[in-house]
Amino acid sequence: MKFQALTISILILLSNCGHKEKKTVMQKEATRFFVGTYTHGKSEGIYAYSLRKDGTLSLNGLAAKAVNPSYLAKSNKGKFLLAVNEVNNKDSVGFVSSFLIAKDSLLAVSKNSSGGADPCFVAVNDDGYVLVANYTGGNIGLLKLNGKGQLSGLLDVQQHNGKGSTKRQKGPHAHSAWFETDTTIISVDLGTNELWFSKIDTTARKLQPLNPNRLKMETGAGPRHLTFHPNKKWIYVINELNGTITQLQKKPQETYAIVNTVTTLPKGYTGINTCADIHISSDGKFVYASNRGHNSIAIYKVTQENGFLQLIAFEPTRGDGPRNFALSPDENYLLVANQNTNTIVSFKRNKVTGLLEFFDEIEAPSPVCILF
Repeated sequence: MKFQALTISILILLSNCGHKEKKTVMQKEATRFFVGTYTHGKSEGIYAYSLRKDGTLSLNGLAAKAVNPSYLAKSNKGKFLLAVNEVNNKDSVGFVSSFLIAKDSLLAVSKNSSGGADPCFVAVNDDGYVLVANYTGGNIGLLKLNGKGQLSGLLDVQQHNGKGSTKRQKGPHAHSAWFETDTTIISVDLGTNELWFSKIDTTARKLQPLNPNRLKMETGAGPRHLTFHPNKKWIYVINELNGTITQLQKKPQETYAIVNTVTTLPKGYTGINTCADIHISSDGKFVYASNRGHNSIAIYKVTQENGFLQLIAFEPTRGDGPRNFALSPDENYLLVANQNTNTIVSFKRNKVTGLLEFFDEIEAPSPVCILF
């Protein structure tokens, strides 16, 4: 009996060791990502999750408490994370916060004004310049991140003006701001229905308009986000209000012109829909766009000769309100944040066909942004 007990104990010990070893291997094979949320419900801030190589998802835990951290960005070396705090206070301004990334935790470093109400987008370049798009404020705030992860105060604010043609375009609503290069910037304004072009004067540390400084989009389009083709000649702008993607082409004068527009919806669809996010694969062969209402990812093949988009499929997001989505670093998976049904869904991506296959889903409170 003693021999049997000893044998069983050894087997249990070996089994536990094997389990721990397997768990460690699985952890090493997983890729961490952060999720920004709205905190008007069960969410407490920014969460850390993992995507395993087999496409399954797991929650690592609450990374940092924050108020409405609805959009996230990493500094160039991935050491710091920036988050907007999408609020407006008595002074009609929101905030942007910086954190030190410490594995699954985010350690608060600094917090400063975004320059306007309801900031909904943040970007940072290799030199540490930070752009914040303030939706209700209708402007772009410029700050700078130093080597310790500390944010400067506001260096400048670019106030937009004008309006579009729909009830959501009665005034400027800056929705995103992108570094085309380290100093040239494209701001996307849903309210004025325009793209705004500017540059950073690194001596004065101010935003200066380029000439021309605006590009009008199609009436009622409501531009929201964009993605750059790797060849730097084409840009794809997703239009929230009319369910389209507009292709821009760079001209010899370093300006852009509209060359083509395609729908994000199937023929015959008559339901309510607003577009949200857009991404291109690093090989420039496929573009993906999210539909809220139709609740799908529209998949396009890029015609290599002229950049035109050919719609090839729709993949249901298995949830309501697919806001932001992201390609994994190896681009084997595409992850979608379904804001209204509180889930993140992973899809296996076929790099040859561009098509998506459902793999896993996990609960997430009001997910708005996915950042690898």
